[in-house]
Amino acid sequence: ERSDRAFVQELVGSVVSRAAELEEMLAPCIAGRSFAQLSPVERAILYIGAFELAAQPETPFKVVLNEAIELGKSFGGTEGHRFVNGVLEKLAERLRPEEVARAKQTA
Repeated sequence: ERSDRAFVQELVGSVVSRAAELEEMLAPCIAGRSFAQLSPVERAILYIGAFELAAQPETPFKVVLNEAIELGKSFGGTEGHRFVNGVLEKLAERLRPEEVARAKQTA
């Protein structure tokens, strides 16, 4: 439980302190929408996913996407998880091109 608490504290603190940077990273992947148009839940999920993709390379990108999808299904709008998945997939291709390419080769 200690490691979970430390992870959550780092995640929340980093997302809050780096929100502008994360938003800038995500903007090209959002397909014509602005962050103001997103629901607060989708926005939070995207911030978390972007932070993990950018700052935690030890976490496989597929794990980050799956966690984000599950959060979207549990807490987001009806099709919000699909949007979140698409945005984070695009971001993963930009931030972790080798890892994404390897995953596509084995699929």
